[in-house]
Amino acid sequence: MKIGIIGGSGLSESDIKKEVITINTPYGEPSCPYEIEEFDDIKVLFLRRHGQKHSIPPHRVNYRANIWGFKTVGIERIFAVFATGSLDEYFPPGSIVIPDQIIDFTQGMRANTFYEEGKVVHIDFTEPFCSEMRHYLLDTARKLGIDVIPSATYVCVNGPRLETAAEIKFFRNIGADIIGMTAMPEASLAREAEICYAAVAVVANYAAGISKFPLTVKEVIETMQDTIETVGLLIRETIKRLPQERGCLCKNALKKASF
Repeated sequence: MKIGIIGGSGLSESDIKKEVITINTPYGEPSCPYEIEEFDDIKVLFLRRHGQKHSIPPHRVNYRANIWGFKTVGIERIFAVFATGSLDEYFPPGSIVIPDQIIDFTQGMRANTFYEEGKVVHIDFTEPFCSEMRHYLLDTARKLGIDVIPSATYVCVNGPRLETAAEIKFFRNIGADIIGMTAMPEASLAREAEICYAAVAVVANYAAGISKFPLTVKEVIETMQDTIETVGLLIRETIKRLPQERGCLCKNALKKASF
């Protein structure tokens, strides 16, 4: 297996029993055992970001253990699926977004590096999502006729509360398009592990101050359930088309990252 998938809200509800792998890491336990899934003779490793029963809030997810576990078994590429809020009326609920940038508001609140002592590492994070994986996601969507938004900036906040209208206005003014609570430090840890990482974000609702109604978890889950079949098709077909050998810079992220 060289492909991993991390799922969040709306992807963690299935009780179907699958073959699982339990992995111990130096950073503690991952969110739950990893599940082996197979389609068209391709095996992938799936992890429920919030645990088997969606019991782990975003600020308590053990991101380091989750990514380290993928690295331990040789995963080279990770597709991450998120439920997000929209800061733009042109990104309506139900939209599928392939983000290309991140603004991180979790710095200092979450353990966000594998290199806290003994070695100083500064990874390049100009492009937080793997350009090669994004290319194949967008090209596959075009070939399948799946309507996706090809570029967006994801702002990551700590949670678990939802945002105020003033915060959303601020995030919108600094260039964010969608908002969520789990892309960081997941994306940067994947880069430190030299794992390619790309995201498929589903807009579950309009954010505070944009929506005319109070935000609810129920609408997040319902929107994800309405779109998850399409997201799954997009990811499966993209995996089939990925080249065996990686042609991006992610695999050499540590090469010039330390003194």
